[in-house]
Amino acid sequence: MTIDRSRVWTGDLNANALEPQPRVTVGLYDTTLRDGEQTVGVVLDPEQKVEIAKALSEAGVDRIEAGFPRVSEDDARAISLILEAGLDAEIWGFSRAVRADVEALLELGLQASVIESPISDGKLAALGVSRATMLERIRTAVSFAAGEGIRVAFFGVDSTRADLTFVREVYESAVEAGAQEVVVVDTLGIATPEAAAFLVNEVVERLDYEVPVHWHGHDDFGLATAAAVAAVQAGATWVQGTVNGMGERAGNADLVEVALALEALYGIPTRLDLTQARALGALVQELTGTQLAAWKPVTGDNLFTRESGAVAAQFHDPPAIEPYSSELVGAERGIVLGKKSGLDSIRIKVGELGLSVPEDHFPALLEAVKRAGVKKRGLVTDGEFRRIAGRVKSSRV
Repeated sequence: MTIDRSRVWTGDLNANALEPQPRVTVGLYDTTLRDGEQTVGVVLDPEQKVEIAKALSEAGVDRIEAGFPRVSEDDARAISLILEAGLDAEIWGFSRAVRADVEALLELGLQASVIESPISDGKLAALGVSRATMLERIRTAVSFAAGEGIRVAFFGVDSTRADLTFVREVYESAVEAGAQEVVVVDTLGIATPEAAAFLVNEVVERLDYEVPVHWHGHDDFGLATAAAVAAVQAGATWVQGTVNGMGERAGNADLVEVALALEALYGIPTRLDLTQARALGALVQELTGTQLAAWKPVTGDNLFTRESGAVAAQFHDPPAIEPYSSELVGAERGIVLGKKSGLDSIRIKVGELGLSVPEDHFPALLEAVKRAGVKKRGLVTDGEFRRIAGRVKSSRV
C-alpha cells in the first residue's frame, strides 16, 4: 500500500539526493517459515506456521515461502495446511536442484518454488562438485520443474562470492531451462550496498531486463536493509526476507524494515500494510520464542517510548522527536519514568494516570522518582509512581 506521506517527517534531504527514483512497486517475498525457522533453537509446528502465514497474507505480503517439504513430514503438512487456507498471498515452496525435491513439491500441489544450488567456487569445492556438474544439475532440475508446470525462481546460493563469468552463465542457463525468475543471493551477508547494486545490475542486464530479479540477503555486517534497497535501485523487483530479520547467524533482511525504508525514504511502493508491522513482529516473537532488542528499528519497544526529560519536553510535538508517526507502523507512544525523567515527564504521567497532584509538588515527586529509578536500576512502574505520588502528597499536606 502507498503510505500516508503526511506521517513521514524526514525533511527534503533524501529527495534532493535521490531524485529521480524508480517508482515500480516492489514485491515482498517472505521466507520466515523456511529461512527464518533456521534461526538456532526455533521450531514451529504446522499450526503455528499457518497462523504466521495468515498474518503475513493479511498484512499484504505478496509471496510466502511455506517451507521445504523434504525437511520433514511436519514441513510437508504445514505446506498442505497453508495451501488449504486459501490465502491471498502466493504460496511458494523451496527445493534444491534435486529431482526428488521437485517431486515432493508436485505431490503437495505447489505451483511455484525457489530451486537453489550453490554456485560459488568455495561452496562447490566444499561439496566436491565441479562447475560443469552443478550446471547440469541446475538445468535438469529447473527443466523438470518447469515442465511439470511449476513457476521456478532459480536461487544461486553464495552468488555474491561466485566468479562473475560463472554467475552470468548460471543464470542464463537456468532461464533457458525454464526458470521464469531468478534470485541473487548474498548467503553470508558480505555485499556492500554498492556491490549488491553492481551484481543485480549485471544479472538484470544479462537477462535483457525481461526476467524478474529477486534480492536475498543476510545481515552479518549489519547491511541487509541497505543492500536490499540498493538492489532495488539497480533493478531488483522482489526482495526476500523474514519477519524480525530471523534466520541463520545474524539473520536475513528484515522485510518490514526494507518496506518502510523503500516507502518512507525512497518513495518506492510496496503492498505491505505497515500499520500491521508491529502486530506481525509480536506474533512471530511469541510463536518462535525469540526476543527483539528494544531499540530495533520499526518493531522495537523503545521506538515511541520516552524516558529522557529533555525529550519529554517535546513529547506534544511528535515530528520534533520522531522521524515518522507511530500510527504508520501500528505503535503507541508513551512516557516512562526513571533516573532520566524531567518535570515534563511528571506532568505527562500525572495527566495520563488521572492523578490529582498539585503542580508545586512536581519537583519533589521528580526527585523521588529519580531516587527510585537509581535504587532499582530500572524504570518506575505506574503502580510505583502512584504510591510515590501518594507519599509525596501526604508529606506536603
